[in-house]
Amino acid sequence: MNLNLKEVPFSRCGSYFAFSLISESVRGTKAKPVLYLRTIHGDAQSRQIMLVEVTDGNVPVPFEIKAKPELLRLEAVEGYVEISIPEPKVIRVRGQGISLRLFSDAESAFNNAIPFNERMWIINIFSSGVNLMLTSLTGKLNVEAQWNGLKCSFIKFDLLPDETGYFECSIEEFSSSYVPNTYSEFDECVRKVKDEFEAFLDKMPVVPEKYTKARELASYINWSSIVEPNGLIGRPAMLMSKNWMINVWSWDHCFNAIALSYKYPELAWDQLMIMFDHQDDYGAIPDSINDRIPVWNFCKPPIHGWALKKMMENNDELMDRTSLSEVYEPLCNWTNWWFNYRDFDDDGIPQYNHGNDSGWDNSTVFSERPPVESPDLTAFLVIQMETLSHVAAILGRKAQSRIWKQRASDLLDKLLKHSLKGNRLVALQSGTHKQISSRSLLPFVSLVLGKRLPQSVLMTMIGDLKQSVLITEYGLATESVDSPFYESDGYWRGPIWAPSTMLMVDGLRESGEEDLAYDICRKFGNLCVKSGFAENFDALKGDGLRDRAYTWTSSVFLIMMHEYLLKKEVR
Repeated sequence: MNLNLKEVPFSRCGSYFAFSLISESVRGTKAKPVLYLRTIHGDAQSRQIMLVEVTDGNVPVPFEIKAKPELLRLEAVEGYVEISIPEPKVIRVRGQGISLRLFSDAESAFNNAIPFNERMWIINIFSSGVNLMLTSLTGKLNVEAQWNGLKCSFIKFDLLPDETGYFECSIEEFSSSYVPNTYSEFDECVRKVKDEFEAFLDKMPVVPEKYTKARELASYINWSSIVEPNGLIGRPAMLMSKNWMINVWSWDHCFNAIALSYKYPELAWDQLMIMFDHQDDYGAIPDSINDRIPVWNFCKPPIHGWALKKMMENNDELMDRTSLSEVYEPLCNWTNWWFNYRDFDDDGIPQYNHGNDSGWDNSTVFSERPPVESPDLTAFLVIQMETLSHVAAILGRKAQSRIWKQRASDLLDKLLKHSLKGNRLVALQSGTHKQISSRSLLPFVSLVLGKRLPQSVLMTMIGDLKQSVLITEYGLATESVDSPFYESDGYWRGPIWAPSTMLMVDGLRESGEEDLAYDICRKFGNLCVKSGFAENFDALKGDGLRDRAYTWTSSVFLIMMHEYLLKKEVR
């Protein structure tokens, strides 16, 4: 594995540090990418903590980057620098033959460097919200950090080799008070990280042999995107990315939980429950969280019952009564919230108030003014109620189990009477119940109900899907490619996404359309091999778009290659 730091950050499980190559704009044009040490903390004004350069004497020199999970190596003609992150808050660096420069232009009014002793400096980067202790372990340390009465106008650390040509240092994050550390040998740090990643890799779903290398990269993205508990994050949390999408969103986390559920049930459970840790008194869960900020302006679709069902099927340990007792009431409250607070016209069919609430932010389903009663939402709630019925039965709550089962059946009947037009489930404006004209894939996601739907509905909708141009060489476009609203990089108006793909594949399998499901699944696997684990993909070219190291993409890849391809090949 050689990570491309333009797309995939170098980080490690638990850490809020990341190293990335970033192209900066200079006079309106993109300059050559430069290497930054970055922070993933949620409210940072600037994610770039310090510029990382390799120097010979006082002159920056070009270098080649080689990166694998345990080691980032910067190779120049004159020598090398190696970087490892043995602990979430500790970076270790060593170099031979050349020097390392760390530079900050101190753009914040309060950025500062404070001498601790002759070999240790505190770096207070207020704009990034971090305090660092830089310790020179071997070699020479030169510091330029002129104080102007309020801040340092810039901060520059040069770590220089000693007479043997070698230097070594440590960079440690702390909050209010620095506690002295002890330091292991550098090679021991590297081995430690290597062993940790390999242990994580062993717990990832097995995939067909042709996808082995992609599995390793997918596993690295997931492993390195985990952060340790801090602030609002009370559990180990897999962020969506350590590029830009540095939050946990309230449906993304479900796909990550499923991917972990096969062999890593305790971490899977943390991913499922993390949003319920922030559930309010009304039953809502936030749209997203990071360690410092929750977002309540929107929500995300209630796929949690669907996800819990998958997780229980994958691993019997997740049917433990203690765990199910923990999730049962929060899931009940989340389900009821949709009927209590998202059904303005009181017709029993909940609504999305914005495209963001559906997860399909700018889908053409929301071209007309919301609220929108989209059939996927009702379908998710039917499955969620069925899951609650199952969980209640396991917990010995027989009366509640019967109630949830009846509510699921009643809601399905209501959906078919309310949203069925010509054997097709369609999106309607709430209140007016005007049918929304759209060529989005979103209404087809209601096929997640599978054979709960009448055969005539399945035949019509699957027939429509097959005859449409939603299915491309690379998979399922989110907007028909011949739609006037299709955009190659249009977010939910065209590109292929992992969650919509998995929900559709699952629904097609549940509907008996094994061949079509297999074909879409295979296309998605090949797409990830071609273009990595991007946030989404050009539906006609297969190019990766937006954030290029996105965990729900890597998780969906791992799930589908294991669950839908490997198991089919075995059969």
